[in-house]
Amino acid sequence: MPVFEYAPAPESRAIANLKDHYKPFINGEFVDGSGEPLKTINPATEEVLAEVGTASKSDVDTAVKAARKAYNGVWSKMPGTERAKYLFRIARLIQERSRELAVLESLDNGKPIKESRDSDVPTAAAHFFYHAGWADKLEYAGYGPNPQPLGVAGQIIPWNFPLLMLAWKIAPALATGNTVVLKPAETTPLTALVFAEICQQAELPPGVVNILPGAGDIGASIVEHPDINKIAFTGSTEVGKAIQREVAGTAKKLTLELGGKAANIVFEDAPLDQAIEGIVNGIFFNQGHVCCAGSRLLVQESIAEEVLEKLRYRVSTLRLGDPLDKNTDIGAINSAEQLAKIRGLVEAGDAEGAQRWTSPCPVPDRGFFFAPTVFANVHQSMRIAREEIFGPVLSVLTFRTPDEAVAKANNTPYGLSAGIWTEKGSRILWMANQLRAGVVWANTFNRFDPAAPFGGYQESGFGREGGRTGLEAYLNV
Repeated sequence: MPVFEYAPAPESRAIANLKDHYKPFINGEFVDGSGEPLKTINPATEEVLAEVGTASKSDVDTAVKAARKAYNGVWSKMPGTERAKYLFRIARLIQERSRELAVLESLDNGKPIKESRDSDVPTAAAHFFYHAGWADKLEYAGYGPNPQPLGVAGQIIPWNFPLLMLAWKIAPALATGNTVVLKPAETTPLTALVFAEICQQAELPPGVVNILPGAGDIGASIVEHPDINKIAFTGSTEVGKAIQREVAGTAKKLTLELGGKAANIVFEDAPLDQAIEGIVNGIFFNQGHVCCAGSRLLVQESIAEEVLEKLRYRVSTLRLGDPLDKNTDIGAINSAEQLAKIRGLVEAGDAEGAQRWTSPCPVPDRGFFFAPTVFANVHQSMRIAREEIFGPVLSVLTFRTPDEAVAKANNTPYGLSAGIWTEKGSRILWMANQLRAGVVWANTFNRFDPAAPFGGYQESGFGREGGRTGLEAYLNV
């Protein structure tokens, strides 16, 4: 069988319009933050991309005051038809600057350019288009005749989908009449600060959106601030628990989208070639840096060997390397810290007796890379079956009956997502009702739409983002 090799096809990094220095965005202007500057790193090369000014606690207070002034002065009083115009304008500007944003995201985050170009940036624009449509229709959303915004929303987003998570948070907040103070992740602040430029281009009133780069202490300052009405957080379960403890006893509304350990369940009647593609997409998309990744593969025992054989072959064809190469399937791990965590859990899988298979793909000498890995003979007690690895590592378990599949799938403290592969519609509906997961995909995985709510149960958090349901988190209902 012939082997086809592809010549490198790198996207030009010049398209990113990378600057030497970036600043916090407060009250419609870029200002010198009073925090210690940080250097953001290209995880594929370990080179410094830019220096980023950071906020301090006093900057958080300034930003919240600006957001409150904008909320009281113009934004909450503005008719929904007018707010919608700003959201439409932002959506179109994201589209106009899509190549710039995609290249910058891949440089700062490490994800393949084809994912940032074809998934992240278009979906971010789609969220603003979708929520712009709701801005003048809130009284028909099912939340009463005159639903009111909450006030100032404090939002903290993770490093795995920097621009997309920003859109998930900011679009519904603005559509419902709230103003925003947002902290991007410490390792991936650049596209959020370019989004601030887009807010200027769209002539968004000063103070409606404020973006404060910084470390965890800035996120904590936002959570603690007494004049913030709503906290929205996406990130680790541990930090989510700390936020919930801090907010408890206050009047602040809270939504949390946290970790996951999703089960991807394949029955013997499933379309196997289609399922293999869904399995690969479910765990290796974005290097496995996905809260809802299908990191536990549950395969019916009668087809387990066949699935493993097909899966290993398919994974061996994935190309790992330069995130800016359009042929790359798996890019760089976001940070040295995350790479160390992945390696530690993989070593635990080895020590506990799971059968490890790692793709023979070449791994670059520089940068934070980890070859896609599949563990077979995994038992539920193993760490790799219980803990969120957040990397390109798949654990394979087997089951015999649908009841056993449900029991194993639900044997987790998380509950963010699940996948079901079978030709029987009745089984899909039965399984979906049995699984404790916020999102259940049938014969597909990792499919998202701004109109579809997303969120979890148990230690995966609470509240929903997206769709009509997601509006409730930003309204006094």
